[in-house]
This record gives sequence, C-alpha cells and structure tokens, in this order.
Amino acid sequence: MAAEQAAHGGIPELSNWISVASQRWHDQPLVAWLHHWENLVFAVIVGLVLCWIAWRFGRKPSTVPQGGQNLLELLVEGIDDFIHGIIGSTWRRHTPFIGTLFLYIWFMNLSVLIPGMKSSTSSLNTTVALALIVFGYVQWIGLTAQGPLKYLDHLAGSPRDVVGWCMVPLMLPIHVLGELIRPLSLSLRLGFNVFAEDVLLAVLVGLGITAGAALHLPVGIPFQAFVVPLVLIFSTVQALVFSLLSTVYIALMSPHEAHAGHH
Repeated sequence: MAAEQAAHGGIPELSNWISVASQRWHDQPLVAWLHHWENLVFAVIVGLVLCWIAWRFGRKPSTVPQGGQNLLELLVEGIDDFIHGIIGSTWRRHTPFIGTLFLYIWFMNLSVLIPGMKSSTSSLNTTVALALIVFGYVQWIGLTAQGPLKYLDHLAGSPRDVVGWCMVPLMLPIHVLGELIRPLSLSLRLGFNVFAEDVLLAVLVGLGITAGAALHLPVGIPFQAFVVPLVLIFSTVQALVFSLLSTVYIALMSPHEAHAGHH
C-alpha cells in the first residue's frame, strides 16, 4: 500500500486501485466514472463479498458444521443472542436486518487493511445513507407494530388533554426530527472515526516510505503494522455501536409488551 495526498485539502489517504487507475488513465471515461463513485464502488464490492460468503457456506449446510460454516454459524448465533437480549420476544424478525447492518459496516471498516481497497464508511455519504436506512426501518417497524393511530400518537407526544393537543403542531415536527437525528448522529460518529483511522494508516505508511528511502532500503518500514490491532478493535467497536444503538431504537419503537417481560 502506498500513501497519497487527497486532492481536496491535502489530507493523506491510502492509495487504492481506483485512485491508481485515475492517476494513470484519468482521461478515460470509465476510470473517471469509477473515481467519481469510488465509495459506492467499494461498498458494492463489500456487499458482493458478503453475498458470496453467505452463498458459499450456507447453500449446503452440513449437520456437523466445519470450517467456514462453523465460523459463520457462531457469528450468526452470537448476533441473534445479542439482538434477543435487547429486543425480547420479537427479536427474530429483526435479526436479518441488524445482522446484515453489523456485518456490512464491519467489513467496510476493515476493508482498508486489504491492499488496493478503501473503507467506504470513511465517507459521510455512505454513513448517512446507512442512517437513513435505519431511520426508515425504525419508522416502518413503529407503523406496522403499533398501528397507524398509536404510531401517530407517539410522534405527536401522546396528547391526553387540551394543552397536549394544542402542543401537537410543535411536538410532531420535534419528534420526527428527533427520530431522524438519532441515526444521523450515529453516522457522524462512524464516519469520522473510520476516517481518522484511515488517515492515521496513511500517515504511517507515508512515514515508513520516507524512512525507507532515507535509509536506502528497498522497501519502506511498515510502521502501520503497529496500529493494525487498534484498527481491528476500533473498527469492530464502531460497527457494534452503530448496530447496538440501532437495535435500541427498534426496541423503543416496538410495542412495550413485546419486550417488557424479557430480562
């Protein structure tokens, strides 16, 4: 991996196969298109990899799981138990969404460690899109689980007297805005943290290349290797935090009797 200066603001970033191709064949329409939609391209690549893993180890499951199937089942069971502990009796319907969200963010966070790849979650375009998906899912759950009347009553602040009904024009937009701000705050936290990790890796790679050249070494010094364990930990934590709080938002929007009795 090599480090380069981003075109905007001189922020260091790791080179990827699209940025390398753009530097060499910048006048080619396809390369220009790929460079413009760079984050989306890498997000799609990660999605396709996840689909392939699910197909490869889930199409013919064996009674006694081994290898990749065993790891995949352990991961799915862990996610399922995690969601069950938060939502309660109706958790199973949300496991596919939350599980996919966690794995997708996790793989995107870690993809920067693969030479030629890039973390799409370092861009707010990606994380805000994920936040809007969570917002839409949470509102849909509230609408279908509570019914239209209870859902609107919740957004209106549950008015029960004259004062409450007079406050509806004020409370309704505030509640809707609050429902949108919560996942958006997650997207900002995720995007800025992953961006900071990527910049740190790029700075260390650049420092290693400079040090190697100064010492007349054939390759740079891999300073970035010292922070790879931290990137692994922080990338996992960021995916967990986003998924955890999204699960909490779903639980809060679900009918109380669905999870009140679960401890």
